Amino acid sequence: MRTNLKTIHDFLAPKKLAIAGVSRNPKKFGYAVYKELKQKGFEIYPVNPNGDEIDGVKCYNQIMLLPKDVDRLLILTSKDRTLSALEEAVAKGIPYIWIQQMSETKEAIDYAKSKKVNLIARQCILMHAEPVKSFHKFHRGINRFFGLFPKAS
Repeated sequence: MRTNLKTIHDFLAPKKLAIAGVSRNPKKFGYAVYKELKQKGFEIYPVNPNGDEIDGVKCYNQIMLLPKDVDRLLILTSKDRTLSALEEAVAKGIPYIWIQQMSETKEAIDYAKSKKVNLIARQCILMHAEPVKSFHKFHRGINRFFGLFPKAS
């Protein structure tokens, strides 16, 4: 399964999304993604079953509790929780789902395909959410060099 740039740009265009797997721990990747996307102007709806708020922003304990107008979900969970997050998102009717690289499983990807979800997988959102900086800019360049970066169509 290869994702194209149009699909990625369409996912990111509204600059509004929920993130399942946001951590309250500033040293964790789930927190780093949350913080960086907020700094880039994204309206973020964090989902964490163990938190009421993160940095003063309301945190949702379940994907099912997200506002109805949130139609994009980034899944940053550990692999053992990815499928259940995806199933909950599908049950809620969220049509656009991005499973962050290193969170994906074959089972989750197969499930998403069977449900005809608009899915992005095996990509790092920080290589695509502009402006791309530091390590992620370097990582994007390496992927382009080796032909691993998504194509325009």
